[in-house]
Amino acid sequence: MQRTAVNPWDWSLKFGYNQAEVIEGARRHLICAGQTAVDGDGAPQHPGDMRAQIDLALDNLEAVLTKADMDLGNVTRLGVYATDVDEALKNFDLLGQRFGPHQSAPPMTLLGVTRLAIPGLMFEIEATAMA
Repeated sequence: MQRTAVNPWDWSLKFGYNQAEVIEGARRHLICAGQTAVDGDGAPQHPGDMRAQIDLALDNLEAVLTKADMDLGNVTRLGVYATDVDEALKNFDLLGQRFGPHQSAPPMTLLGVTRLAIPGLMFEIEATAMA
């Protein structure tokens, strides 16, 4: 699979994402449901702690990718939902720490929402991946 970044402007790069990517040669396509800060039984974790919730949601996303024989380098699109956008953005360095080693900056949308499906959750991330 070959990825070519498309960035008519470079402002999004400082936020860790490309405006678009051209994907060529992919054979497998994975669509992940939103991953949140829940344990293996689906119980919410880290109430009131956005940073810890983002970290666990990323752990859970990586677990799904691993089960599909992929990793964060295969992610081609992210959808992010946060109950407090400003607080989420303060902690987006966590995304850089995870995606950076893969030299990946997938196109992303961040949306502020009033709540997520399970009360107490503050952050949700969904992904599309290709291999």
